[in-house]
Amino acid sequence: MYRKLSDPSKDENASKKARYEAGETKTIKGTVVLMKKNFLDLTDAKDAVVDQIDEILGHKVSLQLISAVNTDVANKGRGKLGKPAHLEGWKISTLTERDATFSVSFEWNEEIGIPGAFLIKNSHHNEFYLKTLTLDDVPGHGKVYFVCNSWIYHSEYYKKDRVFFANQTYLPNETPAPLQYYREEELENLRGNGTGKREEWDRVYDYDVYNDLGDPEKGEAHVRKILGGSSDYPYPRRGRTGRPPTKIDPKSESRLPLRKTLDIYVPRDERFSPLKMSDFAATGLKSIFQFLVPGFLALFNKTPFEFDSFKDMSKLYEGGIKLPSKSFMDKIRDHLPLELLKELLRSDGDYAFKFPMPQVIREDKSAWGTDEEFAREMLAGLNPVVIRCLQEFPPISKLDPTLFGEQRSTISEEHVKHNLDGLTIEQAIKEKRLFILDHHDSLMPYLKRINTTTTQTYASRTLLFLNEDGSLKPLAIELTREDEQSRIVSNVYTPAETGAEATIWQLAKAYVTVNDSGFHQLVSHWLHTHAVTEPFIIATNRQLSVLHPIYKLLHPHFRDTMYINALARQILINADGILEMTVFPGKFSLEMSATIYKDWVFPQQALPADLIKRGMAVEDSSQPHGIKLVIEDYPYAVDGLEIWSAINTWVRDYCNFYYKTDEMVKIDTELQSWWKEAREKGHGDKKEEPWWPKMQTREELIDCCTIIIWIASALHAAINFGQYPYGGYPPNRPSMSRRFMPEPETSEYEELKSNPEKAFLKTITPLPQSILGISLIEALSLHTSDEVFLGKRTPEWTTDEEPLQAFERFGKKLEEIEQKIIKMNDDPNLKNRVGPANIPYTLLCPSSELGLTGRGIPNSVSI
Repeated sequence: MYRKLSDPSKDENASKKARYEAGETKTIKGTVVLMKKNFLDLTDAKDAVVDQIDEILGHKVSLQLISAVNTDVANKGRGKLGKPAHLEGWKISTLTERDATFSVSFEWNEEIGIPGAFLIKNSHHNEFYLKTLTLDDVPGHGKVYFVCNSWIYHSEYYKKDRVFFANQTYLPNETPAPLQYYREEELENLRGNGTGKREEWDRVYDYDVYNDLGDPEKGEAHVRKILGGSSDYPYPRRGRTGRPPTKIDPKSESRLPLRKTLDIYVPRDERFSPLKMSDFAATGLKSIFQFLVPGFLALFNKTPFEFDSFKDMSKLYEGGIKLPSKSFMDKIRDHLPLELLKELLRSDGDYAFKFPMPQVIREDKSAWGTDEEFAREMLAGLNPVVIRCLQEFPPISKLDPTLFGEQRSTISEEHVKHNLDGLTIEQAIKEKRLFILDHHDSLMPYLKRINTTTTQTYASRTLLFLNEDGSLKPLAIELTREDEQSRIVSNVYTPAETGAEATIWQLAKAYVTVNDSGFHQLVSHWLHTHAVTEPFIIATNRQLSVLHPIYKLLHPHFRDTMYINALARQILINADGILEMTVFPGKFSLEMSATIYKDWVFPQQALPADLIKRGMAVEDSSQPHGIKLVIEDYPYAVDGLEIWSAINTWVRDYCNFYYKTDEMVKIDTELQSWWKEAREKGHGDKKEEPWWPKMQTREELIDCCTIIIWIASALHAAINFGQYPYGGYPPNRPSMSRRFMPEPETSEYEELKSNPEKAFLKTITPLPQSILGISLIEALSLHTSDEVFLGKRTPEWTTDEEPLQAFERFGKKLEEIEQKIIKMNDDPNLKNRVGPANIPYTLLCPSSELGLTGRGIPNSVSI
């Protein structure tokens, strides 16, 4: 290990002088591992031949070592450069040869000493993915590793030759003098100049507002609000692409055509790997793109097809469903290539949709509809981050009454008193046994506009009671809407088991779940994990060198996020995108999430702080994590606190190794620039908020890094990978409602009495949107073959022994937590860990196999 290469020990110098005369030249053997462009890409097989011709013509790949101990005064004090060396033995590789290994021989002398970096120049026509360079035996030192993981294009695309540093870690003021210039220059290259359209090979990280969701040139129906840069619609920033503005609205950025979706700009190394792109296209995009074909939903609407019963819906998983006519699919075939159709038609019959059996109905086809499972999923389901402990009765709205009128809940004591196990409401609140799932305030400002579309829905409040056995039971559901005369209309529904009242109660729960599904997808998932993370990724790459310890700490937790977010802007969250088609706010979806971002507070994203804010925990220093849960059997919180604590311990050990005092945090110029930019540019609409940590102490640094890693890894995993297990069966997690609650003495009410299942299915998400939604969440719930899970990292990521040991302890702790989770799931006394549907809570189990598993914590928001 070497830390201060600019000041080698006297013993090292004496040893070197004894072995080598000054100026004597030796040869250092190196090994380069790279992946060629044509890996897994049949269309690019010809590129391998082109590269071979380049080699024959002398257009090679060259590398130059940069000294970490000796400067070149004539070259502005940069590290001494060695002579160029070329990759040896380049040959045409097979398409399945993932890694290609090459030898390289460097001339070395004392002026080079210990290399701390190298330059690489690609004179081939085609790019390649450079993984590592290993120097086998540097005189007086031994092996030196360079972890690169970057695409290298032809040198004409770069103003400067690409530079890579050895896997050393340096604070800015510790950087060896010969490397200082290269460190600063590389950051300048990554920041760019803020102008121009970004191209495929660019590596520039910059900020922009969400001004590319709408498509004004298609007409008024395709116009969407610009998110970010205003007090009305604040938003985290996204990566800048530099595409030209639309002709109609110069403030809106033009959009890519659908066929170029995968080419949307992100810095080149932020794109999916070829292996992941292959997996994603095969298992995800193929089952989604069919719905983006113009006129797909219109075709469905012309041949209406409804499920008549839950048994009919189960055909989606047990054999597939046939579409209304052959001509239907023939029209789709005109727009789609054959390989997409093969993925679409996943059964032996023609024109059939077929999906894997979701966990929620795998063991029991009806348990999803029980009150116990309905309540349990608020603690151990897909969106366990909203429920809170009730502090006052009846619940009170925080909306401005001058704008929205009186919003006090109409749930009364009469509705619930008979279900409180003999307690009064005051006693139940005092004993922390009343809880609420509240989707009232977030929806009411938009509800009237939403209900002018094909959606017919309510804002909901759901009251629940904590039973003695630790399970929850729903007490009452309040459904509220604004009528045509702008009057607030509320109705309260209570549990019923027989007759029309039982179906009414089931529908009331469905409206609640519609609210929760929309909030989950737009806020808990998209806004609170994907969107809020992207500014930290941009700031990290612009302000922290790859040599910086905090860059090395955070970088694995940013993998693939910018690209999946860019794809989302292209096909998911855009005007008429998949989310607008499948969640009830429709065209108001992203605008609504912007109003909710106003309440986002960075320190409250820490799990303990979030639990305390929602009243689900109280501070208690005697407890292992410093807080005591109000519901002891709260699987998300129980498992989450274990993961949170493990992350925090790892981050603390790591940061304390590099920062011995608070003063070291204060004087770290890169760190201070990073935090300033993340606040003032990345989350610029909130830059004046007083709650931002000042980044003046080690404790603030540890807290901020723990929160960022928690959001990107465990929080996203808990919110994302249960989507198919719970939501793959639309009756359990409907995302749309098409009509209001049937009123007595209407034809809808009579149908409800005579055919309750059909009435239920005619209310929730219709068939085409159901299939589209299932396709989407299947793609989002998959682990691809190159996934890297929490506690795992690229080998040789640092040479510092103490951080390596701390990371090993972190990995072992995660293994212990996983075994503890499995053991708790087998405990019959913990009612909420499995529930009536028999789904063990495994979303925060750190490891996973590939595919649809309902478990596993990837390092990053990678899907």
